[in-house]
Amino acid sequence: MNRTVHRTVNRAVIRYGYVPFMLLGVDGSGVALAAAGAGKLWLLGLLLLAVGCSFAAERLLPYEDDWNAPLAGDGRRDAVHAFVNESLLLVSVAAIPLLAAHVTVVELWPRSWPFVVQVTAAVLVADLGITLVHYASHKVGVLWRFHAVHHSVRRFYGLNGLMKHPLHQTVEMIAGVAPLLLVGLPVEVASALALAVAVQLLLQHSNVDYRVGAARYMLALNEGHRFHHLKWAGAGDVNFGLFTLVWDHLLGTFSYDPARRFSSELLGMAARPDYPTAYLPQLSEPFRASGACHAEPIRPEPVVPDRRNAV
Repeated sequence: MNRTVHRTVNRAVIRYGYVPFMLLGVDGSGVALAAAGAGKLWLLGLLLLAVGCSFAAERLLPYEDDWNAPLAGDGRRDAVHAFVNESLLLVSVAAIPLLAAHVTVVELWPRSWPFVVQVTAAVLVADLGITLVHYASHKVGVLWRFHAVHHSVRRFYGLNGLMKHPLHQTVEMIAGVAPLLLVGLPVEVASALALAVAVQLLLQHSNVDYRVGAARYMLALNEGHRFHHLKWAGAGDVNFGLFTLVWDHLLGTFSYDPARRFSSELLGMAARPDYPTAYLPQLSEPFRASGACHAEPIRPEPVVPDRRNAV
């Protein structure tokens, strides 16, 4: 009996405490350390902590048990994607001072603002740039070729957020950070922003059955982002935001149905069930004729009620 109670308490703590821990605990620690001018190794340490907590929570309280098991060897491939794309993110942060010296047009960054407000402003600006590129990636053929790598996933778990073609990752980073660099983004703010991006990708693609209540209509977390990965052309053209769903509400691309239940059969790309699954073929696929991923017409899928989705 005690073991059952203990397990129930642990699951409740994860269900309602996981997101606050990641956003306030991990991101908050990053903001505090960046404000204090701590060395850059803290960024890597907090990132590893976030990844470890993500994997632990997915196993203790999974949304879908099957998504915790590698599918067709995708575990190693996703680890390579994560390593490459996180390395790009860390290198870009390290290059901020050099880039700022050459691309800053006018020093408008509000350095006098409280540091946490500066980071919040950077998050909102980056969110807009990344959201617009993400939106365009579903409309412009050449961008979709590279973005399709991300949509080839057949299970939904933390590392999926970093399963991207490095060229598309670079375009998204430029869209999110370039406007900030033009007005003199400080490297300390950029460091906190980089950690926030990594944590958000973990949360957004997490296989954790967590709850955030009404915040699911404004924060770009896993409940809403699963709709973005529906496999039919057009059906997944929703919920493009990285940090928030504000821009989706304004673009008219917000979608959420509390009755929808997701499984691997609903994920991926219906038009390309044969999309490459190994890392190197995924890097080369956008440059092939088959990389255009011509869309199939939208095919409505009956809703499978999700009775576990109550707040």
